[in-house]
Amino acid sequence: MFSPVVEQALRVSAAAHAGQFRKGPDRVHYATHPMHVALMLAKWGFDDDVIAAGLLHDVVEDCESWTFPRVEEQFGTHIASIVRQLTEDESSPWEERKRTAIDQVSQLSPEAASVKAVDKLHNLRCLLDELQMASDPESVWARYTASRERTLAMDAELVEALAKRTDSRLGRALRETYESIVEQDCTSPSAPTI
Repeated sequence: MFSPVVEQALRVSAAAHAGQFRKGPDRVHYATHPMHVALMLAKWGFDDDVIAAGLLHDVVEDCESWTFPRVEEQFGTHIASIVRQLTEDESSPWEERKRTAIDQVSQLSPEAASVKAVDKLHNLRCLLDELQMASDPESVWARYTASRERTLAMDAELVEALAKRTDSRLGRALRETYESIVEQDCTSPSAPTI
């Protein structure tokens, strides 16, 4: 049974992300992503504060009504600190945001690094599933802000940085999923490997 803080975070995440959808043709509700992150964190054995942070990791970044003080008021300093470490500045250009995220991995707390790793793992697994189902992989890549090559290059760097900061099993899962994407994306012989 999950604690009240996980139940509260689940409700907040679902309400905060209402009306938001994941990239892709299926219009999957965005709230499924933090829910998957939380489930994966629970599977990996993380505590309730880390699971709650997984549920909340995008609320300040993506939801206007949520601020760090609000997260701290409702969930406490520890969870708010993890969320703060994971929140990207959406006003910055894509390349700058992704470079900053990679550079900051070494400074993340162990809890924040783990949430970031599971967040990335879920995103990579979703990408892999889409590429496997797509009749034309270019239609998948067309939805991304950066080119396929640039996206894969930044992903390779982030995966490697996170793999060094997390549980070895989680690091291995990140690397294997990334490599599966490169293998699946057979139109991309120049995709960076790690």
